[in-house]
Amino acid sequence: MSNFVGVLVSDPWLQSQFTQVELRSLKSKFLSTKRESGHVSVGDLPPLMAKMKGLKDVVTEQEIADSLAESYPEASVELDFESFLRAYLNLQDRAAAKLGEANKSPSFLKTATTTNLHTINESEKSSYVSHINSYLGEDPFLKNYLPLDPTSNDLFNLVRDGVLLCKLINIAVPGTIDERAINTKRVLNPWERNENHTLCLNSAKAIGCTVVNIGTQDLVEGRPYLVLGLISQIIKIQLLADLNLKKTPQLVELIDDSKDMEEIMSLSPEKLLLKWMNFHLKKAGYKKTVTNFSSDVKDGEAYAYLLNALAPEHASTEVLDAKDPNERAKRVLQQAEKLDCKRYLSEKDIVEGSPNLNLAFVAQIFQHRNGLSTDTKQISLSQMMPDDIQVSRDERAFRLWINSLGIATYVNNLFEDVRNGWVLLEVLDKVSPGSVNWKHATKPPIKMPFRKVENCNQVIKIGTQLKFSLVNLAGNDIVQGNKKLILAFLWQLMRFNILKLLKNLRFHSQGKGITDADILNWANSKVKGSVRTSPMESFKDKSLSNGIFFLELLSAVKPRVVSWKIVTKGETDEEKKLNATYIISVARKLGCSVFLLPEDIIEVNPKMILTLTASIMLWSLQNSQPSETIPDATDLSAEDSVAQTAPPSDGEGSAIADSISDLAIDDAASDTSQSENGSVALGG
Repeated sequence: MSNFVGVLVSDPWLQSQFTQVELRSLKSKFLSTKRESGHVSVGDLPPLMAKMKGLKDVVTEQEIADSLAESYPEASVELDFESFLRAYLNLQDRAAAKLGEANKSPSFLKTATTTNLHTINESEKSSYVSHINSYLGEDPFLKNYLPLDPTSNDLFNLVRDGVLLCKLINIAVPGTIDERAINTKRVLNPWERNENHTLCLNSAKAIGCTVVNIGTQDLVEGRPYLVLGLISQIIKIQLLADLNLKKTPQLVELIDDSKDMEEIMSLSPEKLLLKWMNFHLKKAGYKKTVTNFSSDVKDGEAYAYLLNALAPEHASTEVLDAKDPNERAKRVLQQAEKLDCKRYLSEKDIVEGSPNLNLAFVAQIFQHRNGLSTDTKQISLSQMMPDDIQVSRDERAFRLWINSLGIATYVNNLFEDVRNGWVLLEVLDKVSPGSVNWKHATKPPIKMPFRKVENCNQVIKIGTQLKFSLVNLAGNDIVQGNKKLILAFLWQLMRFNILKLLKNLRFHSQGKGITDADILNWANSKVKGSVRTSPMESFKDKSLSNGIFFLELLSAVKPRVVSWKIVTKGETDEEKKLNATYIISVARKLGCSVFLLPEDIIEVNPKMILTLTASIMLWSLQNSQPSETIPDATDLSAEDSVAQTAPPSDGEGSAIADSISDLAIDDAASDTSQSENGSVALGG
């Protein structure tokens, strides 16, 4: 199994939506159709897909043809295999909605108004509109369009230019987007809108959103169910931002001793919020355990106990005295309003058990009054975990990259979540399909320690087969949570992924493997002749800290993407920070899904520099003419060859932050024929 390559597609997200068995079957159907006429066109799909899994007996050929016509007005448009896969995914989504398969839909799709075969939750829409009006009402640009009317479709119309969602991301995680990179005009052309949405989707992934089956065209069209899904995630990230030991060290009060520290570190923010809620409920004498933000809170009793415990000055028996659930919910909100915590839900949302809105409500209570101790003895427990700044950056970068791959497991705490080996096996299966022997893997929860070791041993075995440098690294090191060695392994895994993606563009590399020196040489060839910067001597070149080289590189691959009038000389620390922040946003706006921080550019982390350059290179080659080739590093002069040799991988795997591109944002469910000529996400 380890040598099996399988069916590969260039987009990691698209690859993640299918098993290898499914991909082989779909590839066979695609090639069979192509052999008959020499190509596969939109018009060939209805009779073919009407017989396929998930669509047969659910949607008719005519319904399939009508759906395809939304993205492809001309039936004669030829499709490549990836466009074929996206069309199939979109049709499966519509078929599932037609059947009303609630278990396949996010919670925000489950009630009330039907739009484009999907349903949206009007209560959630109203709450999100209220949130947007509250937080963005004074924004210099958006104040001309706010407040929005929650009873209308104003929200879906306003998101069409991309500005609102970019601004909302910055509210959730300040500084994520350099707002100088956002196209803000009253009337944007299609390319400018597309750039904003590409920036939005890449930035959403960079703060931890799971962008599933959504592309720029979906946002341009303001598709309600997809827009609400994305907004829901962004707001959730904002509301749960303090649910961790770093931001709120008082959370150590929830554990009995340091032995439980591992457990609390591995909890997702939602689970930690539940643990916090139950901590106070138990102290208040509530006999039940709340396990969710839906059925367990819909009678309002848990809220009554929680609010009485956190705000004794407003405590009242009136809430519990109410026998009617609606009346009790009304009194809960009246009490919560005294803490300014009513914004996200109504009494109906409590009684009906709306999970998203109840979670938001509890998170808001936590933000306003968490009721935890400020006892320094308790807080000192959290200081038992030394937090190296670089290691922290690396954890963030790897975690976001892993979550962007679309694996089944969502990583909340990298060093804790990889210790059972399962997450690493999932990632290996994504970047090297067929490499994992799942018969010899154990899925969590894993009670027997030796099963974790078995998983991690297989991780090391596959890494060795992929020719990773794994000196002094054993499966047990991962189980023990050795941060240094885990980072070393993940760095090599990310590097393997980006180099493989570049190699797969065979018409550029003539099928040869891509080296670090090839990446550096390509970048220098792009900025050759620039009057603003000199060539990059190596990925350790300290002159890169001013950011000018990368801005020249971005401008070279797409001339209009950089606004030079706002670029600084990069002479002071502040000017370097401005340029570095701008570089990251411009790269995302272009179509690169990068996870680095400005400090990584300013401090010239060589491995960060390597993967940032590779991300830009990957996007450029995808969107270039087939005649463009990768300059061969062997063609360099002897002097350049020495200068451009990539920094060696240290066997110890020094702390590495990273950025990576996963082939830019595709238009997923509503891709256009642009993908046929290699244009991904961006027009022009």
